[in-house]
Amino acid sequence: MNELKAPEILSISVVAKTRIFEIQSVDLKFSNGERRTYERFKPSSRAAVMILPVDGDDLLMVKEYAMGTERYELGFPKGLMEQGETPEESANREMQEEIGLGAKEFIHLRTVNTSPNFMNSPMHIFLAKDFYPSKLEGDEPEPLQLVRVPLTKLNALLGDSAFCEARNLVALYCLRDYLENSC
Repeated sequence: MNELKAPEILSISVVAKTRIFEIQSVDLKFSNGERRTYERFKPSSRAAVMILPVDGDDLLMVKEYAMGTERYELGFPKGLMEQGETPEESANREMQEEIGLGAKEFIHLRTVNTSPNFMNSPMHIFLAKDFYPSKLEGDEPEPLQLVRVPLTKLNALLGDSAFCEARNLVALYCLRDYLENSC
């Protein structure tokens, strides 16, 4: 198989910018001479974490308002990594902010990147165990609702059409595979 050569970036310009997002137009020249213009979110300088806390026979989840769907969604504690934090430190901080628990053990399940054609946003997914009470102030506008889901109900959750956020689904499949292979 031939080695692929990355296209040459001819120019990058800002198409739109908000408080949260910057959309760039990127002009490329491919090795065969073809030129294309792509749009993307400005590459992030910070990764994120998602945590699947398992407490005994229960998976701890949160209900949080999602502006994109304009409803409360069931998901996992998650957030951006702060400068200088390891992924595990970020995971522990996010748990303390969102569910009032810290964890003594983190197991890395997978790192994913959603929509790599449009953005670079790696997310480290962890299983967390062995908890202790610890509450940190977070940036959520309202307290998140803690929901316990029995581990015996993972397949039902995976089949629930209301549980449809892609990163949550990937994380849950990773957890299910981990639990099946470690027992």
